[in-house]
Amino acid sequence: MRPTSFRTILSMTLLCLSFTSCASSPARPRSPAGSAGSLGSRIEEIAKRTTNVNIAVAYLHLGTGAAFFRDETAPFHAASTMKVPVMMALFAAVENGQMRLDQPIAVKNRFESIVDSTPFSLDPQEDGDPDLYQALGSTRPLSELVRRMITRSSNLATNLLIEKVGASNVTDLMRRIGALDIRVLRGVEDEKAFKAGLNNRVTAKDLALALRALLPDADDPIFSAASREAMIEILKAQEFNEKIPAGLPQGTPVAHKTGDITGIHHDAAIVFPPGKSPYILVVLTSGLTDEKAADQLIAQISRVVWESRERPAAAPVEQERREQERREHEGAGR
Repeated sequence: MRPTSFRTILSMTLLCLSFTSCASSPARPRSPAGSAGSLGSRIEEIAKRTTNVNIAVAYLHLGTGAAFFRDETAPFHAASTMKVPVMMALFAAVENGQMRLDQPIAVKNRFESIVDSTPFSLDPQEDGDPDLYQALGSTRPLSELVRRMITRSSNLATNLLIEKVGASNVTDLMRRIGALDIRVLRGVEDEKAFKAGLNNRVTAKDLALALRALLPDADDPIFSAASREAMIEILKAQEFNEKIPAGLPQGTPVAHKTGDITGIHHDAAIVFPPGKSPYILVVLTSGLTDEKAADQLIAQISRVVWESRERPAAAPVEQERREQERREHEGAGR
């Protein structure tokens, strides 16, 4: 059976919201065409335990079509989740013949602010991959830098690669796949840009769309099977696994990317239950300054999604709408 299209599920969500029967229900948590049963109430219970924290969730089961959305279009500072779109743009450039995976890239630590081109450099102590700084003055293949950018969240590799592929090309690729609210403007630690409000931005819905493009049967596929498999393999090698993977049975394969800065903690994942269809889960948070608390929050959401994942999809939205109209018509005739 062909997996349910994320765009189709999302379109049905918007259709649902246009009807009075849906608009009268709580606007934030929604389980449209693929209702995940009690998943929404369980996630809301988790959310209620925290205060002054924004939580966005996008969940889609590729086998059953079950889905759940909570503030999925709310914009968040991207933190390191933007490194997934950067990786995708690099693989697209390789497929177009503009780059090669074995292409040597000069390793330097001098970059220019997008505000006024003034130079800045990165602090190795603030980087998840300080080892790469030992390569300053030499070269590393593009493939190695991509892997370091994802698996170790290397900021130095990220800035080198964004400089190579161009931030605007990353955003253009996201538009091509329908992720209209992902915005990649710059690399990491451009303080002048940060103070000017020129930040990379994501939504839970659009990160889910980006991950969906890496799986077979994606809408309007733009990557070869070899490129998709390579990117999934890199994401599965992620070394920071305290969030979504921590809520899963040990050893469950997860292709994902985290993002953390002060008060911002995210994880965007494709989960591969053994012998079952995969599902996409994106959890974005802001307002929690305690990273460990944020890790636990995201892991709890991951756990309840795992426990709910095999529940069958509910009736399509259009069928639900007709049933609601029937009930309203019967009520009016009494």
